[in-house]
Amino acid sequence: MSRSTNGGRSPFERLRSRFEETDLVCPKCRYDDADGRWLAETTGDRIQYRHLCPSCGYVRRRTFRLGGE
Repeated sequence: MSRSTNGGRSPFERLRSRFEETDLVCPKCRYDDADGRWLAETTGDRIQYRHLCPSCGYVRRRTFRLGGE
């Protein structure tokens, strides 16, 4: 029996973790939000990740469409 190396997390959780490990510096004011989080929301055909800079309020979004061509 094989063991999962991702701790049972979904691909969406793994992607959010990757953003939180590598993408927390605000492109607008350069604030490094070391304790920041990306929030995820889905409508069924897309998933949107969002990060709010606590320093300047800039909202960054990463949107992925699911399915389709």
